[in-house]
Amino acid sequence: MTEGGLLTRPLLFALYFDPGTIHDCADMSEQTAGVQALTLNTITEDNWQADLRDSIRSASALLNAVNLSADDLGEHERAALEFPIRVPLPFVARMIPGDPHDPLLRQVITDRAETLPAAGFTEDPLEEANANALPGLIHKYKSRVLLMPTSACAVHCRYCFRRHFPYADNRLDETALANIINYIKQNPEINEVILSGGDPLILDDIALDKLMTVLEGVTQLKRLRIHTRLPVVIPARLTDVLAERLQTSSLNTAMVIHCNHPAELDASLIQRLRQWRNRGITLLNQSVLLSGVNDSAETLAQLSERLDDAGVLPYYLHLTDPVAGTAHFHTDDTQAIDIHRSLRAALPGYLVPRLVREIAGETSKRVVS
Repeated sequence: MTEGGLLTRPLLFALYFDPGTIHDCADMSEQTAGVQALTLNTITEDNWQADLRDSIRSASALLNAVNLSADDLGEHERAALEFPIRVPLPFVARMIPGDPHDPLLRQVITDRAETLPAAGFTEDPLEEANANALPGLIHKYKSRVLLMPTSACAVHCRYCFRRHFPYADNRLDETALANIINYIKQNPEINEVILSGGDPLILDDIALDKLMTVLEGVTQLKRLRIHTRLPVVIPARLTDVLAERLQTSSLNTAMVIHCNHPAELDASLIQRLRQWRNRGITLLNQSVLLSGVNDSAETLAQLSERLDDAGVLPYYLHLTDPVAGTAHFHTDDTQAIDIHRSLRAALPGYLVPRLVREIAGETSKRVVS
């Protein structure tokens, strides 16, 4: 399968996955119908791609998988009309059967509250439309840009702050990527690219290799950061090929996983993350403070301890963004500050994430506590 650390099998190199195909496709071959491809070859499926293909896509299937009834199925279906359900089976396997309050289930199951209006909650509270400098590029911080190679995610988190983002206007094909590279060169203060999305690890290893090669050719760039939740829900995505590519990049690389609860870190994920850390790859974690999921100092302390076992440093603990459809996850500032104060008392400083929120138009995240 590999030779000299490189994949020898042909694959599809795609820089854009259409969200509709990711939501509804029955297999990987159907996904390619919605892809803007730079090089078209034959797909040979990896284990993580099989997990992606076999994901649960309905509330009834998800509730059945965890031995729960679907008495209010109509409410779930209405909530899923705008933002469909997608949950990989390896993530479902970590849920507690029969527990409707399971913190992993709560993050991915639709809720009637998503369909109710809430004061102050809007579709674009961070005003990212104003920072959407080019299709596929958001530039809201002076020295770094967010590059979005895909709109697709392996899991549809119900608190997603980009659930209303205009991905159809942000397709990243060859022309769009060339325009982004020119934009970076015309702004010499930019020295870091953050791969965002969507989830950039939806791209296969060859696609990521080619994208990294393009970015490595921009001499002003120093750092490449990848933000991803995919390894949390499908640990097999942490391949040796990708680890070696990050390890040998001419850029300083870091991967920021998005993990919210200690139960998400099972033995398989911890082992794979530790292997990556032992190869010298910088691993960080970013969590969101979610009501009914991780809104206690005890839970967050356990999360930091589990992350430490995996060789991952806590980075940010985000307050929720006021995005339409997510108000039921909101934790108020007073409670959040109290939780963070207790967390600081329970852990050494290097295991305490910074409590932050993002404010539209500000040049950096605002530290709350």
